[in-house]
Order: sequence, then C-alpha cells, then structure tokens
Amino acid sequence: MAKNKSIRTRNWTAVVYPESAPKDWEQILNSAHLEWVKSPLHDKDINADGTPKKAHYHILLLFQGVKTYEQVQSVLEPLNCTIPMVCQNAKALVRYFAHLDNPEKAQYSTGDIVAYGGVDLAEYLKANKSERYAYIKEMLVFVDEHQITEFKDLMDYSMVERADDWFPLLCDNSAYVVQQYIKSCRHYGK
Repeated sequence: MAKNKSIRTRNWTAVVYPESAPKDWEQILNSAHLEWVKSPLHDKDINADGTPKKAHYHILLLFQGVKTYEQVQSVLEPLNCTIPMVCQNAKALVRYFAHLDNPEKAQYSTGDIVAYGGVDLAEYLKANKSERYAYIKEMLVFVDEHQITEFKDLMDYSMVERADDWFPLLCDNSAYVVQQYIKSCRHYGK
C-alpha cells in the first residue's frame, strides 16, 4: 500500500481509531452506499518497542470505478481517520485484517471481519491450495481420532465448530475425497 495523490484506483484503505472517530462512523460509510470491509478491532497489536498499539480498525473501500485520493478523502473525512492509502491487493489486505499470514502478530478471528454493501467476504478469505490440503488433512485426522463413520457427523461438526474453514471446503470441493475416506474407514474396520 502506498499513498500517491495522483493515482486513480478502485481499492483504498485507511485506519480508524475508535477514540477519535464519531460513534456512528460505520453508518456514515454505509450511507455512502459503497462496498467496504472492516477488520476486527485490533486491540492486541504491539509496537516494535513492546508497547501496545492504540486500538484501531482497518477498513477497505471497494469502489465500482477508479477514484482519486481527493475523492476518497472526501468520503473518509467525517471519520477522522488516517489518510487514504492505495490498496494493491484487496484479498491480501482482508487476510491481513486477521493477520492470517503474519503468525508473529496478534491473531484475530476471521469471523469478526465484517463486510458491507454486498461484499462477498468468502471470496477474499477462500483457502488457497496449500491451506485447502492442510484442512483436508486435519479433517481426515479428525475422522480417525473421533471414529467418524458417517459424513453427516462431520458436516454437523463443521457447521458449528469449523464454519470458517472446514465447512466451506466440504460444501465447495472437498466432500468427495472426505466421503470416500469415511467410507473406506467404515469398510476397513470390517
């Protein structure tokens, strides 16, 4: 992300500090009728010197057409937030909202990321190929450890306990291999 006032782009980001933003800052953004995403409250982040960072939210603004710095600043001005910055990669930024790719930082729940204006958050949080294989492996180990013999049992568990990772995979593209594994385990035991 970089600030460049001459750039025109569709995706912008800023940081909102609850202590200086109006109480209705989310409603102010919603009244602009745009697509945007809010991070969980980052209240566990630490500075390089070990001191806690001020609690803040990261926001991602997704416009239908390109916008200038000045146009975005006019939308954000009522929020008393940081200056808008160009977002080079919206998916990477949404992942950063939970520090998914930064294990050395405080971890936040993807369930606390909120999308507004029709943003399909699942598209931004979709597991990549290596994450998908790691989740499938976790499911197969879980099947063995809990002696799962019916796919329904795994789906029921996933809907409640693993709704952010296992459940979407089972719904979208991993059910076949997991069902075959469960079936094989059932027959293997005979």
